[in-house]
Amino acid sequence: MRETKRRTVRDLRRANRAVLLRELYFHGPLSRQELGGATGLSSGTVSNVTAELLADGLLREAGSVDSDGGRPRTLLEVDPGCRRLIGVDVGETRVRVELFDLSLAELARAEYALCDQGHDVERVAAHIRRGVAEVLGGARTDPCALLGVGVGVPGIVAHDPARAQGAVVHAQTIGWDAVPLEALLRAAVALPPEVPFLVGNGARTLGQAELWFGAGRGAGDAVIALLGSGVGACIVTDGVTYGGAGSGAGEWGHTTLHVGGRRCRCGARGCLEAYVGAGALLERWAEAGGAVPEAGQEVALAALLAAAEKGDADALALLAETAEYLGAGIADLINLFNPERIILGGWAGLLLGPHLLPAVREAAGAYALRHPAGRAGIELGRLGVDAVTVGAATLPLADFLDRGGAAA
Repeated sequence: MRETKRRTVRDLRRANRAVLLRELYFHGPLSRQELGGATGLSSGTVSNVTAELLADGLLREAGSVDSDGGRPRTLLEVDPGCRRLIGVDVGETRVRVELFDLSLAELARAEYALCDQGHDVERVAAHIRRGVAEVLGGARTDPCALLGVGVGVPGIVAHDPARAQGAVVHAQTIGWDAVPLEALLRAAVALPPEVPFLVGNGARTLGQAELWFGAGRGAGDAVIALLGSGVGACIVTDGVTYGGAGSGAGEWGHTTLHVGGRRCRCGARGCLEAYVGAGALLERWAEAGGAVPEAGQEVALAALLAAAEKGDADALALLAETAEYLGAGIADLINLFNPERIILGGWAGLLLGPHLLPAVREAAGAYALRHPAGRAGIELGRLGVDAVTVGAATLPLADFLDRGGAAA
């Protein structure tokens, strides 16, 4: 017989703090009366818990509104300056580190290129160590004010509570096999021991950011796709991101598009990423005789678009083919998950999207079943190329809100 864990008074208090803090974070400023109506908590509970949160410095007064015949009602909101967050994007070509306040307004950033040295683990950890020190120093921020450091990485992030090494990354495409990244960062970065490092898949952190603050806001069932050198997806069901049995869900780029097709970076043949990933797209352009600049993928992809706009037949044909491949891949998502919204993000997705979106929508409609396709909107992300970094910062933010602002 399963033993049922009894809830203590402390558990109930923490849950009430979490409910009120979340409501104020996402929907504030609100009055105490509005908080009671929105959360279903009694007026006494709202009054007591908001008094605690004010005393802890997590809330602040934000003016007042007139009431019906009574005294004006004081509005409350989460104080964005009460804590700090760091988000890290370990991307395909760079490591980006950003410092945010609690509203996710950027306070400082640092970037380090990876083009020449690749994804050597020690070098990546050194970039993150240097970046954390740089953004804290640049914004004159006390490390003790940090809620945590969120890190978005390529590949599958496994969490084994039974092992002391924390989050372990399996990223085949960059040569990481069971890398204990959380433990490495804890040893490499000089931060107080109570400041956590929270590691997640980059596509899922991007998806969390778009779900909370961008094009996915309000969607219960959605897929947020990341298109860069690699291709991934964040699956959202009932408003919650889905990780699967081992946190490996969302490796959309490694679903098979063409049996026996082009070789993918993962070693398999015919993966979607081998046709629509930025690196693969540029390889195909070079094979077609295109003049691919050597100044980096972003510059080269922009050159491909410029060639198409000038009427280059090879560039136009390649982009048309890519739109059909991408649309077919999106049709698979529609048929599998029946989302109400599909959002294209990532630096390559945002660069290509304005040019390809009409053709992508047409191809998705042609390859997907009519009924779910007719109910799925396809649009671009709204948070720009920083979405992974913002999403990484939501990892410690979500933990903070779940704890009701209490110490870890």
